[in-house]
Amino acid sequence: MGFGSYDESEQQQQTADDEDDVEAVNVHENDHDGQMSFESDVTTDELVSQLGSMKDDESDD
Repeated sequence: MGFGSYDESEQQQQTADDEDDVEAVNVHENDHDGQMSFESDVTTDELVSQLGSMKDDESDD
């Protein structure tokens, strides 16, 4: 008649003590100050055209 039974104690609000054990996340830990480059035989116009066709394919869904 339902989705099954559950333990109501699991649904009660957790205490704030649980949050004290969580470590902070350093979002700058993996920053990179280098440069990236690549070579391609495809022109910018061809890449923009491909991007446009990919966006058209997504809007068809």
